[in-house]
Amino acid sequence: TLSFNDRLSTSSAVTTSSTSTVNHRRHDPHWSAIKSAKTLSSDGNIHLRHLKLIRHLGTGNLGRVFLCNLRDSSARFALKVIDRNNLTTAKKLSQVETEAEILSLLDHPFLPTLYARIDESHYTCLLIDYAPNGDLHSLLRKQPGNRIPIQPVRFFAAEVLVALEYLHAMGIVYRDLKPENVLLREDGHVMLSDFDLCFKSDVVPTFKSRRYRRTSSSPSLRRRRSGCFSGAAAEERYEREEIVAEFAAEPVTAFSRSCVGTHEYLAPELVSGNGHGSGVDWWAFGIFLYELLYGATPFKGESKEQTLRNIASTTKNVSFHVDGDSEEARDLIEKLLVKDPRKRLGCARG
Repeated sequence: TLSFNDRLSTSSAVTTSSTSTVNHRRHDPHWSAIKSAKTLSSDGNIHLRHLKLIRHLGTGNLGRVFLCNLRDSSARFALKVIDRNNLTTAKKLSQVETEAEILSLLDHPFLPTLYARIDESHYTCLLIDYAPNGDLHSLLRKQPGNRIPIQPVRFFAAEVLVALEYLHAMGIVYRDLKPENVLLREDGHVMLSDFDLCFKSDVVPTFKSRRYRRTSSSPSLRRRRSGCFSGAAAEERYEREEIVAEFAAEPVTAFSRSCVGTHEYLAPELVSGNGHGSGVDWWAFGIFLYELLYGATPFKGESKEQTLRNIASTTKNVSFHVDGDSEEARDLIEKLLVKDPRKRLGCARG
């Protein structure tokens, strides 16, 4: 039996906050469990004593993550426990607040829900969704040749893309996309994790109208033809113009000089230290796709330093060594891994 609760519980400096039920999870049974626990609590808040830790799930940059449930409930959660006494720099303390703030803003099926934040003594604890099917890195390592087939990659890529677009529309630059941070929910859908490296920026959503001319034919629109075959009918071909409204909300003014992230996923502008914006996420998306399809990252060298030199080099470009793969996937990856962020796919309009 684990006794983590005895070590974590404290009666001093207790503050608890929880988010309101978000629209896409309105009927989530986890919210019912939270509401019931708060109703039974003497002060209407969730405390560590209300949680039963089941097992340790992993250790990250800032703290440990445990599988837990509310006592007298079968609803399972992930609890991220950060011991602020172990955070030796103001930067790491700031990252804790950044992650808590970002999680409190999220309302998306491919991103975690923050059910409660618990601050007790020197601990900050974040109660979020539990993803029981592991992460994409573990799935990748179980595949033949460490390569995931193109159809599942399309599925995972589409959901990660939608999640990134949502974050950027909120003015959030993720900066930590990699297979280890893409978790799999019970239903097989993805959930991004670890938001302590994010930074926020202003974003101004815009709608732009584009005109398209489309040639169509319809069997219901027929014209009679004169002559020997006057009884025959021919399809009417016609042109029509469509006006399509496109939504764009890329945080194009986002700017940071911090060099953070996993070195094999760092964009050239991150490596150079000249400053970066949301384009680093689109570069990482290209690396992510490449690793899922080919089992390795494209710029990896014999050492960390060589990897960074390969990324920063203007002559070292991505190469493909596998025959018979998807031309569309190659084209997408090449456009995402353009070393000049001004020309990189996604940087201007997502």
